[in-house]
Amino acid sequence: MFEKHARWHDLGEAIGLHRAALELRPSEHRDQSASLHGLALCLSNRYDSRRTVADLEEAVTLGRAALGLHLPGHPDRAVSLNSLACDLRRRFQKYAQMYDLEEAIELHRTALALCPSGHRDQSLSLRKLALCLSDRYDSQRAAADLEEAITLGRAALELCLPGHPDRAISLYNLAYDLWRRFQKHARMYDLEEAIELHRAALELRSSGHRDRSASLHGLALCLSNRYDSQGTVADLEEAVTHGRAALELHLPGHPDRAVSLYSLACDLRTMFNKHARMSDLEEAVELHHAALELRPSGHHERSASLHRLAHCLSNRYNSQGVVADLEEAVTLGRAALELRLPGHPDRAASLNNLACDLRKRFRKHARMDDLEEAIELHRAALELRPPGHRDRFSSLHGLALCFSDRYGTQWAVTNLEEAITLGRAALELCPQGHPDRVVSLYNVACNLRRRFQRHARMYDLEEAIELHRAALELRPSGHRDQFSSLHGLALCLSNRYDSQ
Repeated sequence: MFEKHARWHDLGEAIGLHRAALELRPSEHRDQSASLHGLALCLSNRYDSRRTVADLEEAVTLGRAALGLHLPGHPDRAVSLNSLACDLRRRFQKYAQMYDLEEAIELHRTALALCPSGHRDQSLSLRKLALCLSDRYDSQRAAADLEEAITLGRAALELCLPGHPDRAISLYNLAYDLWRRFQKHARMYDLEEAIELHRAALELRSSGHRDRSASLHGLALCLSNRYDSQGTVADLEEAVTHGRAALELHLPGHPDRAVSLYSLACDLRTMFNKHARMSDLEEAVELHHAALELRPSGHHERSASLHRLAHCLSNRYNSQGVVADLEEAVTLGRAALELRLPGHPDRAASLNNLACDLRKRFRKHARMDDLEEAIELHRAALELRPPGHRDRFSSLHGLALCFSDRYGTQWAVTNLEEAITLGRAALELCPQGHPDRVVSLYNVACNLRRRFQRHARMYDLEEAIELHRAALELRPSGHRDQFSSLHGLALCLSNRYDSQ
């Protein structure tokens, strides 16, 4: 009755009745295991809803006792193995103790062996084991776990034909794992399949379905990633639409509200980057602030919210020039970096972004300590982004800008030489069609002209003219930065006239 209507008094009454029955089924009673198992299930259900840890701990204890009575050969051994494994996975999600997850995997494997082809619970065992392997991949990043999770997820889906009550969850879980494999290998066919599966799951989770928000959120993430890869604005627009719908279902108090606030804010910032509508950026800032409030000190996602909010405030400073935004961006960026210690997968991104904001503050106040720190941070980020890293360009480019600034302040030729070397390396990573090619062309051209002014070598000026012309072709009439290219090229041509 509780599973159908989710009425708390039904679950509370069921727990009371199971306790009463268990008292009447002492040790050695032939039905004691059934009472242990039934009470454990009810407590587990109550934990899912109320998050009272005592319920989960008791569920694990009772589940172990039930399994102890379901010896090999007992017809209910598989269901006890699965139930206890599920509760151990819940406890892993609470405390992140790997031994709970390892035991859950072992129990699910044992249960799966008892559910051969044709067994009614085989799809359940496949799906639950896939979830645990997916969790272990999150913790240890062993690609074999993700691959096995996908294989098991496909097998579970094949057993959940249209009309099967578990088809939607099987579609969703497989889509999620394919999305993560896309994040690892950037193979578009994984993302395309994930989108297709999420759409199919969403159709089965109509308005009012308890898991509709998860499908909306998962589909929004995939569409956002496809926009990042292909630049189709319709994908971004749909991601925002689904993100808003998911947030509406994650009311204050919902455990997933913070992640919905965060994801929607990220997509709105992407929308701002595309259309330069301040309303998108303002809303993104507001949502990131709200998400940060739900991720207090010690929360495992706090650094992500600090980092993204700093990014948005930095963007708003670029647009409006309010120094308070830049100061807050630097403060938040430092806080994010402190949480991303050496070895953290996002440390390089925090180093890079904080360095960029410190350079902005240097350009505002001309404090050399800001520029020196920016150079130090960019160097640290570059070490974490070796050749072949997808974000190596941004570190090379940012560091080149800092050395160019330091040359402009101190006039040490070594700074200009390093700026040119780094700029050339960044440009090599931006082939024709790369979105950052134009800014690389422009910056290298500017530094070559400065070197010409220093040493009067005509080949520097000739190359600067060539690069400015190439940049101007990528900044046609109406481009917001066309003026800079026109101005830079005009200066070079004027210099050449003076020389020849």
